[in-house]
Amino acid sequence: MILLVQDLTIHYGAIQALRGISFEVAEGEIITLIGSNGAGKSTTLNGISNVIKKTAGSVEFNGGDISALSPDKIVAAGLVQVPEGRHIFANLSVRDNLEMGAYTRTDRAGIRADLEMVYDLFPRLRERARQIAGTLSGGEQQMLAMGRGLMAKPKLLLLDEPSMGLAPILVDEIFGIIRRINREGTTILLVEQNAYKALGVAARAYILETGGVVKSGPAAELMQDSAVKEAYLGG
Repeated sequence: MILLVQDLTIHYGAIQALRGISFEVAEGEIITLIGSNGAGKSTTLNGISNVIKKTAGSVEFNGGDISALSPDKIVAAGLVQVPEGRHIFANLSVRDNLEMGAYTRTDRAGIRADLEMVYDLFPRLRERARQIAGTLSGGEQQMLAMGRGLMAKPKLLLLDEPSMGLAPILVDEIFGIIRRINREGTTILLVEQNAYKALGVAARAYILETGGVVKSGPAAELMQDSAVKEAYLGG
């Protein structure tokens, strides 16, 4: 397993946001966490990345315990999160944003090669390399956030709501790129409000409700589950 999360518990003050969540991700998989707003999906990713302090539980990545590592050390280890809301550097150029993604790296030749790889995945970013990032469309900003994450050379990429706020045609494009990133060797843990799209690309899925895992299994089976259909797939 590339990622093993055990009994992850997180509080926001007196409110318990996560209630002992456990799950695993095998190398090469796309795994998705689905659930309604407030179920704890983004909190789970932030707990894994140590952006939010855990109350209890452990996170093992690539065979080592990363529970106490700082977020930058976690990125350097190869676990990279693309946050909900994109959080690009709006006043920097597209290229500068991408180069910021490689801030933990010193392999200049590798960085140049990965920049070309990102431009190949997202041709619009090449076209707009000198453009100020804050002037991009929402879809282009999402591409930039994903490209910036890839510049850190992740072994495991955490994607938080990559389709949020995008037009349907762009949602299709983003999910096509997610498949391609995975085919080319990056393991993906996907949090996504669009359960139909998420289950369509994932190997396995975990369903979260009120801070706990209530169901899990192969994504194709969950897509046919009557309770999942009713709750998340519009019947």
